[in-house]
Amino acid sequence: MLKVIPKKAWSYGFSVMDGAQPVAGTADRSWWGDKGEFQVQGASYTVHREKSRYVLESAGRVLAGAERPRRLFRELVIEHSGHKYTLRAKSVFRREFQLFERATYLGSIAPEGLFSRKAAVDLPAELPLYLQVFLMWLVMTFWQEADSIAVTSSVVASIAASTG
Repeated sequence: MLKVIPKKAWSYGFSVMDGAQPVAGTADRSWWGDKGEFQVQGASYTVHREKSRYVLESAGRVLAGAERPRRLFRELVIEHSGHKYTLRAKSVFRREFQLFERATYLGSIAPEGLFSRKAAVDLPAELPLYLQVFLMWLVMTFWQEADSIAVTSSVVASIAASTG
């Protein structure tokens, strides 16, 4: 099982560990847009958003894509090497995400605690490591989005309470 370890307390950059062994260099998410980069086994990968689709590239080649079919749902359809996977939140109230190929459950990415950015990654070893890191990066996108909404709501509530 892999572990996601955040770089800093409030950062969305993370490292991926297999026990005490790092298996992926720091994966960074940009605060200024839906893009990022990471290193796995000596290769560099970039992720960026093209309209409603996230694209994973390395050495100028598109390796995978992820699309959000419905904006209000925490779900993505990922295409990679002729396979279609669905990454979706386990429930409305949980931060855990599960990976499916058709109706077959493959694994999960789950936070280690209620407010933690550390996560346990239980995905099949048959998935290339770069794809597993891409899936982690996508989950961090949902977590960052949820945190941004929570902060905005908190600020609006504070302002309303102080002017009321």
